[in-house]
Amino acid sequence: MIADMTARMILEAGAVKYNAERPFFLASGWASPVYIDAQRLISFPRIRRALMDLASEVVLTGAGFEQFDTVAGVESSGIAYGAWIAERLSLPLQYVRRKPRGFGPESQIEGTLRAGARVLLVDDITTDGRSKIEMCRALRAMQASVDHVLVMFFYDVFSEARTIFKELHIELHYLATWRDVLAAARASSYFAPPAVEQVERFLENPARWSLEHGGIGAFPRGS
Repeated sequence: MIADMTARMILEAGAVKYNAERPFFLASGWASPVYIDAQRLISFPRIRRALMDLASEVVLTGAGFEQFDTVAGVESSGIAYGAWIAERLSLPLQYVRRKPRGFGPESQIEGTLRAGARVLLVDDITTDGRSKIEMCRALRAMQASVDHVLVMFFYDVFSEARTIFKELHIELHYLATWRDVLAAARASSYFAPPAVEQVERFLENPARWSLEHGGIGAFPRGS
């Protein structure tokens, strides 16, 4: 139910973009025929309120009610979502810079973060998981405990993503995946049949689709 509701809200907000002829290039280098503009969702008050209700339920159900001391949003995409989740959970807020500004571990964190604090890292989307892992490492460098990450949308097409989270003992919480969005898009005729076929090809083998369209064709080493 949560995945279906999230997928329908993403579609209703017009946050799904499609272009197979001029693919979207993700920050990690993958080429994709589809893209989720999750920042568009913040401009729809009823949708974002419903999303925060669902996200809070997912975290509390999956992790527990007293498992966090603070919430950290990822700069800049996760700051708004982090702030709303922190408010829902009655927790302090920090945000993590994508790159340090200055010297020392604390140069990557804005806000007060005590050693040993149990942090919930929040962002809008994760694709192959690598950028979230780097944020977790930055927080751990400040002696924070980071075992949980929350995103609104998880691509869930790159098999290595789950592996790297598992290896670092980090649990990923999310509301919907591409399979959920594609199912909702098919039910509502959001995509024309040729687009559905193209998206399915990407989901079945994202590495091959990416390589054929000018993107990377393998999970980067050293992740």
